[in-house]
Amino acid sequence: MQLWSKIEAKIVTADDLAGRLAVARPRCVAFTNGCFDILHQGHLNYLARSRSMADMLVVGLNSDASVRRLKGEGRPVNDERSRALMLASLEAVDYVVLFEEDTPYNLIKAVQPDLLVKGGDYDPSAIVGHDIVEARGGRVVALDFIPGFSTTNIINKLKK
Repeated sequence: MQLWSKIEAKIVTADDLAGRLAVARPRCVAFTNGCFDILHQGHLNYLARSRSMADMLVVGLNSDASVRRLKGEGRPVNDERSRALMLASLEAVDYVVLFEEDTPYNLIKAVQPDLLVKGGDYDPSAIVGHDIVEARGGRVVALDFIPGFSTTNIINKLKK
């Protein structure tokens, strides 16, 4: 299989992912989500650390409409296909799944991850989907951000 085909094959629907994960279990599956609008070093570090805690990493990616609702007009900078391809090209990422809602709650319910990871200063009990993961004996982890890296900061620098 050509490299480009392998990258594209990592972008799946929630239904397709369920079947792939059923075959992959009992391997430890981690899940994280975000907009990943302008991929930067902070994202790369966060995704690599997330993957290092599990056998597989599934990334829920906000659709363009979802990003617009959350971040406002003018966002996303990169369309959902471009963002999905960038994520899928990373070695740390096993699957990318788009979701339309403002939160990944329904996707987390479908994935049933063993590990739920978010970045920033979230309290694990405030992370969307923590109840689903904890109910099945999984873990919820909040990773520290690397200071100085943020999509908003990058956009603001470009506006100056």
